[in-house]
Amino acid sequence: MINVEEYKDYYFSVVTELLRCPSPSGYYREIAKVVEGYAKELGAAFRLTAKGCMVLSVKGKDSSKKLGLSAHADTLGAMIRGILPDGQLSFTKVGGPQLPTLDGEYCTVMTRSGKRYTGTFLSKSPSSHVYSDSATRPRDDGNMYVRLDEVVASADDVRKLGIESGDYIFIDPKTTVTESGFLKSRFIDDKASVACFITLLKIMKDKGLKAAHDFDMLITVYEEVGHGAAYVPEGLASMLAVDMGCIGSDLNCTEHDVSICAKDGHGPYDYELTTKLINLAKENNLSYAVDIYPYYGSDIGAMWTAGHDVPGALIGTGVHASHGMERTHFDGIKNTIALVSLYLGI
Repeated sequence: MINVEEYKDYYFSVVTELLRCPSPSGYYREIAKVVEGYAKELGAAFRLTAKGCMVLSVKGKDSSKKLGLSAHADTLGAMIRGILPDGQLSFTKVGGPQLPTLDGEYCTVMTRSGKRYTGTFLSKSPSSHVYSDSATRPRDDGNMYVRLDEVVASADDVRKLGIESGDYIFIDPKTTVTESGFLKSRFIDDKASVACFITLLKIMKDKGLKAAHDFDMLITVYEEVGHGAAYVPEGLASMLAVDMGCIGSDLNCTEHDVSICAKDGHGPYDYELTTKLINLAKENNLSYAVDIYPYYGSDIGAMWTAGHDVPGALIGTGVHASHGMERTHFDGIKNTIALVSLYLGI
């Protein structure tokens, strides 16, 4: 089995770069350039679909069949819904960020011309010295706004900056790597998995390793809004989605495990492929957990809804506090990369 531990620093370097590159669902140009750079460096063929998804293709020992991997580079975010008379911004969610966790968070507004302005998400009762309901007012998109860090007092002032409805709002990820091996950041879901793919390619190049069969890595950019893998490359024998593993309630997974999902909110995953993954994890002494994710959907669900006749399964490192201030550990990352490599027959 491959030795992932020696690539710990490399992994954290890659994932930090990815996390600091804004890519809310549908905004993919910047992150695609970063991924393309790694693909060229590590010997994978790269192409961008018309929709903006990335496909990294790698030749294996046997081309009689092709395996698939998927992860998503898109994140949660927001978009300007309207400009208020006092120059503040109302917003709409992109995907499903937990809005109470955004109260007080820094952000960046990007105009269609590419200009960027900083700001802060706030409650409409932001001060305990002024508003009696500052602690109790709901934190939702009807009771929150974005305060721009510009001298503006009206909607016209804002429009003069080039800001309009429909402009993206990037949420500051606050990425931190601790000495104890934790990765803390927004959007670990699912840039942690994209970094797993890149790290695996690095290991393969450095060690001269090949997979048993050809494989495609599909990196989608609309997963958080439900249709990321509606397109998949042709000729796949199976598809393994690598996303986040859930932690909490009656679930078994921790931040140190690779989670294998048997069923999510859309139903069960392929029985044979899921069983194969469980057996591979068990036989190779990986720290793993098998769980049910009650409020979850993945690119496999999008693939099946679109009508693709491809078996699919789902794994991922355990992530705490998903869609909020997320955290995982290199142990979980290490086990995830190892299980992906076993799926590919490396």
